[in-house]
Amino acid sequence: MFNTLHEECGVFGIFENKTTYVAQSTYLALYALQHRGQESCGIAVNDDGVFSHRRGDGLVPDVFTPEKLEGLGMGNMAIGHVRYSTTGGKSPNNIQPLVIRHIKGNLAVAHNGNLVNAADIRKSFELKGGIFHGTSDTESIAYSIVSNRLNSKNTEEAVEKTMYSLKGAYSCLVMTATKLIAFRDPNGFRPLCIGKTDDGAWCVSSESCALDTIGAKFVRDVIPGEIVVIGIDGIHSIKTHCREKSKGSLCVFEYIYFARPDSVIENASVEHARMKAGEFLAKEHPVDADIVIGVPDSGIDAALGYANASGIPYGIGFIKNRYIGRSFIQPSQHQREDAVRIKLNVVKENIKGKRVIMIDDSIVRGTTCARIVKLLREAGASQVHMRVSSPPFKHPCYFGTDVDSQENLIACKYDSVEDIAREIGVDSLGYLSVEATHKLAENAEIGFCDGCFTGNYPIEVPKEQPKDKFEEKLNQFSAYYQVLD
Repeated sequence: MFNTLHEECGVFGIFENKTTYVAQSTYLALYALQHRGQESCGIAVNDDGVFSHRRGDGLVPDVFTPEKLEGLGMGNMAIGHVRYSTTGGKSPNNIQPLVIRHIKGNLAVAHNGNLVNAADIRKSFELKGGIFHGTSDTESIAYSIVSNRLNSKNTEEAVEKTMYSLKGAYSCLVMTATKLIAFRDPNGFRPLCIGKTDDGAWCVSSESCALDTIGAKFVRDVIPGEIVVIGIDGIHSIKTHCREKSKGSLCVFEYIYFARPDSVIENASVEHARMKAGEFLAKEHPVDADIVIGVPDSGIDAALGYANASGIPYGIGFIKNRYIGRSFIQPSQHQREDAVRIKLNVVKENIKGKRVIMIDDSIVRGTTCARIVKLLREAGASQVHMRVSSPPFKHPCYFGTDVDSQENLIACKYDSVEDIAREIGVDSLGYLSVEATHKLAENAEIGFCDGCFTGNYPIEVPKEQPKDKFEEKLNQFSAYYQVLD
């Protein structure tokens, strides 16, 4: 299932000064964020302190049919989430937003990111008799907030206290009976931004493209470490956990692959960053060829950048069938091969007899790109030169990107780029340099995390990532269960 990278999660929240169909706006925003997670989704609506919510497996339009969306009713606040699981399996209990009813009132939480100390937080609650219904780290965040709320004057103070115990990546939304609260980890690993509609509604979103979808105007990014509180008295922020923005560690792969090209993150256009990656590739790895093509979708902008910088014409090499499921979720190797062939069809007239430069955003295991190269060979390409708009993946990610284990990463299995080129069947192969990735986002005032490429992480990471005991069979944790008996 790791033939390509898995996306992040996406969050969205809206606060209106009147009762209206906030679920509809949230639905449209989640549709715009669907690229960040196709596994499950959910919406929670607040109608003057009364919460209604719906969650389910699948894509946004499948989970929220018109009848189910209408069933959420009206309200003045809502938060939504699209999910791909990085911590926690596919249990229905892990679908977000999580809705908790505690002594101080209703609380809903949606989270994008991954905590490196979630197991420790969970254990501390379990030892006090705490009961967890799922296995995601979002539940650890939610229970930490609830626990701190008992000794705080309000929820934002509880969030502020909770952030002292959280380590890792988190861009979160919390909805209470009266407030919408957004907070982002001090490193700013994952994006989060604020918008406002013409009628005065405040919105918070993982990406600005969702704001565009509902007609909201981008206001600003949530500062790493900032807590933003939205209520009937307007918007204000708590900056206890903030530090210099240049010391942040935004995941650089947001610009290369994860984010939608029409989004702007930290004052930098995602599309322009990808074109910049192609320009750097042309300078770092030039080659004589007849045509430059991009693998849809995130390879296209980089291909345009490469063509512009090299002077080699850009052409359409593949037509993407948008009505087939993602290739990496196919259950068998044979089905994955069929899915790649159905998903991408080569425009033979543009390829036959040509020396082709093929641009893609990354290589994980190498199996999918090998099949794509084979399609070009079958279409009559005389040469295939692959250029990758990211460095080789050599290390795990602990902050929300589901990079495969090192023994399966093609860059860890072979000693040289030339060996990888032979394995995937290309005439030459070139990766973008790590140095270039830090120059992609023009105008961005934040630093970047490149740990999956370099092994240099901005915070301490665990020496190992243990499996959750509740997602393993009994014989894997026999000693644990003997203690329980």
